[in-house]
Amino acid sequence: MNLDIVRENMAKFLHKNVTVQVYGLRNKNFEYYGVVTGIYPYVFTVLVNGTQKSFNYSDVIIGDVVVKLA
Repeated sequence: MNLDIVRENMAKFLHKNVTVQVYGLRNKNFEYYGVVTGIYPYVFTVLVNGTQKSFNYSDVIIGDVVVKLA
């Protein structure tokens, strides 16, 4: 899987409700519910409770970030 494929797949989620699971260091896991608001060359943004959060496509590739339709 490469960056272009992930970007194309994320473009399908634009303006849709998603669940974003983030697996961090030291077993700190976060789950966000929001709407994908932007698709950019290296990141995508999700509007969560009025706050923009950005995520890297590379994190999706390695599995640290998982995006699913809500």
